[in-house]
Amino acid sequence: MGEFDLLAKLRARLPQPGPRVRLGSGDDAAITVPGGATATSVDALVDGVHFRREWSSLAQIGRKALAAGLSDLAAMGAEPGEAYVVLGVPADLDEDGCLELFDGIAAQAALSGAELVGGDVTRAPALTLAVTVVGHAPAAERLVTRAGARPGEVLALTGELGGAAAGLLALAHPDLAAALPVATAERLRGRQLEPQPRLAAGSVLAEAGATAMIDLSDGLGGDAGHLAAASGVGLRIEAAALPLDGGVAEIATAAGRDPLELAASGGEDYELLATLPHKRLAGAAAAVAKRGGTDLTRIGEVVAGEGVEIKLPDGRLLETASFDQLSRTPSR
Repeated sequence: MGEFDLLAKLRARLPQPGPRVRLGSGDDAAITVPGGATATSVDALVDGVHFRREWSSLAQIGRKALAAGLSDLAAMGAEPGEAYVVLGVPADLDEDGCLELFDGIAAQAALSGAELVGGDVTRAPALTLAVTVVGHAPAAERLVTRAGARPGEVLALTGELGGAAAGLLALAHPDLAAALPVATAERLRGRQLEPQPRLAAGSVLAEAGATAMIDLSDGLGGDAGHLAAASGVGLRIEAAALPLDGGVAEIATAAGRDPLELAASGGEDYELLATLPHKRLAGAAAAVAKRGGTDLTRIGEVVAGEGVEIKLPDGRLLETASFDQLSRTPSR
């Protein structure tokens, strides 16, 4: 397998560029004519840290790599634009494997409306993907950051929590899912292996007046803390209000873990956590259901102060962890 031959085969799989791309892959740099404001995110996934090849097909790894990057754009309320992928190829991955991986990336790009316009390949000691995604908005003010939450606003969450964490447990310990219907166990594993960014919901929430937003990649407890710190506020969450994915309670219980703790700590659900004025919540929920394809659940409120509290029905606080890829003992 040669570098330039592989690059040529990868370029041959790219679709025709859209109107914002003046020059795509094949030159020293891509040329785009975006207009308005852009949001750019860089993400990296490494075998053994963010995925395991023994659990995933190469196409699934490619899909997940791009989906994780696009989820950052969803959290900004941005329209997906261009994507750039650097592939680090280990010695045991052949050309057919590289092409399968790229086909997964291309499938996710087509599903999400993103355009693959460049990247690179290199040798690496472990399979590595570094993804850069660029999103667009008519103006910078249209993009939602983590820093706009204000006391008195509501805290809302798209979709359901815990599915990816439960899916990871089911992959590592298949016996934990033995009591679940086959379709439920497969769906949970799919939430871990093939997550989908909430791009439509993010755009709807931006239009509906969300003041701050973040995607849940590292767990509700940790990511809510990032939003609270950026906004200079406190977040108070009612654990009983958290919408748990079907099957999470069963797998958590079988693993000897509290379902709420698993859902709040697990990460990789890629749902959106947003703050909104009270008067905007009902309209936002209706719009997210209609155009975003999911539910929007009120789970708490923004208060003066700092930090995040997740209160259990008996008044105790739920202890959570979050994923730290540089920790010697990450929670994932």
